[in-house]
Amino acid sequence: MPGGSLLIRGALVVDGSGGVPYRADVPVRDGRIGAIHREGGSGPRPTAPPGVRTVDADGLALTPGFVDMHAHSDLALLTDPAHQAKAAQGVTLEVLGQDGLSYAPVDGSTLPGLRRQLAGWNGDPDALDWSWRSVGDYLDRLDAGPDGEGIAVNAAYLVPHGTLRALVLGWQDRPATPAELARMQKELARGLTEGAVGLSAGLSYSPGMYAGTDELLALCRTVAAFDGYFSPHHRSYGAHALEAYAEMTDLARRSGCALHLAHATMNFQVNAGRAGELTALLDAALADGVDLTLDSYPYLPGSTTLAALLPGWAAAGGPEQTLARLADPAALAAIRTALEQQGSDGCHGVVADWDTVQVSGVRNPELRSAVGLTISQLAHRERMEPFAAYIGLLRDDGLGTTILQHVGDEQNVRTIMRHPAHTGGSDGLLTGDRPHPRAWGTFPRYLGHYVREEGVLGLAECVEHLSARPARRLRLPDRGLVRTGHRADLVLLDPDTVAAGASYPQPRTPPVGIPFVLVDGAPVIDDHRRTGATPGRSVRRVVSSA
Repeated sequence: MPGGSLLIRGALVVDGSGGVPYRADVPVRDGRIGAIHREGGSGPRPTAPPGVRTVDADGLALTPGFVDMHAHSDLALLTDPAHQAKAAQGVTLEVLGQDGLSYAPVDGSTLPGLRRQLAGWNGDPDALDWSWRSVGDYLDRLDAGPDGEGIAVNAAYLVPHGTLRALVLGWQDRPATPAELARMQKELARGLTEGAVGLSAGLSYSPGMYAGTDELLALCRTVAAFDGYFSPHHRSYGAHALEAYAEMTDLARRSGCALHLAHATMNFQVNAGRAGELTALLDAALADGVDLTLDSYPYLPGSTTLAALLPGWAAAGGPEQTLARLADPAALAAIRTALEQQGSDGCHGVVADWDTVQVSGVRNPELRSAVGLTISQLAHRERMEPFAAYIGLLRDDGLGTTILQHVGDEQNVRTIMRHPAHTGGSDGLLTGDRPHPRAWGTFPRYLGHYVREEGVLGLAECVEHLSARPARRLRLPDRGLVRTGHRADLVLLDPDTVAAGASYPQPRTPPVGIPFVLVDGAPVIDDHRRTGATPGRSVRRVVSSA
């Protein structure tokens, strides 16, 4: 629900537009920004009425709330509604349903397989009430939160393509029939009608990876009819990255659907220093009229599940069939050839380098001694070959292991974040013993490391990337800017000290330099402390019909 009233005095307003910051007093009333009084402007300086709190913002910058365009908090918001991991960073809105895999729409037979497949990403809390089925049901659950009081930050949702495919034809490695495709389009339209903002895809994950371009084209046309957007994790971030990006931009041209490229990176040694080729491809699409944006995280390692490295055929049929193949000597021989000689599609067409694959979390507590080790180090400890250590860990952990992949390139990260269509996304997994620090550190790392320390972006420019641009992509006219009448999703931060506290050894350390965060006018972080307030709700696309 909307927060109460307060007066923010003497802030340096970095308003999200990219324009020159200015000093001002900013009142907040009933969850909205009141009349802003610029320093030196006409009229008397506002004073707080009796009982209205005044926040002294001298030395602090006031920015719009940050939008995490690629979040994996689908269950975390329902198990930890105060959600310090994101609220402490200044995130006031997250976009869920990413990478083509989440928990709606589902039925009773599909949900168990998804829960098992996604346990490494999101955990699998048995105590959670899993009774929702539709997108609308899930958004209603976010509105209520686990205890009927809501969630700390707002959340939008993308209909996941892999979840649609699992619902309609399971985890089968084959094209959809015309009837199955029509049903997927119907379920997608229903989810968009119920408030989803678009469609996500995970084209290197089962079962989404089994879809051809024609299937994606038909679904993108449905999304376009609702003025939503398509957010793909495309088929390769490695050996065939540019071809994979080109497939997505071509889909946007042909379908007329807006395109938002998820965690846009150029990874692995094969792509070192090649981000300029990607930005040239994106610029050509923009020149052709494609409505295109992208997000990235400001770190070099990636993060996913250990099972994601398997070739696609080995994951066909779902988790149980995958585990059966891991006990079949003939299948194991073929998996080894794909991983260590050919370059598995699950490993983005690149031969697996076991020195770069580091265990970050396990589902089975008996395996925790593996956390922090690379597969090569684990193999050395266990006195076995790396492939045997890899397969053994998959089997013993029931496919629940999460990893960091140390495959990024600093020049590529910097080139991509400078692009005028760029926004920020954490891609943060919140489970595991030592998850990627991006889950707790993405937004302060942008502002501290890449703005203040490295000068890759200016402060006003970076704030625009993290607030106004994503709000425009989400078609939210009253968010993303510090403007009179806009929703009071606001952050007070110290430009001189803001920094990520999260590190690889201590990934859940809160940031510094962000003392206040307001969601719809209610403080969720107050003087660096989590308040427990839960003013966040689902943010739904308002549509009439397809």
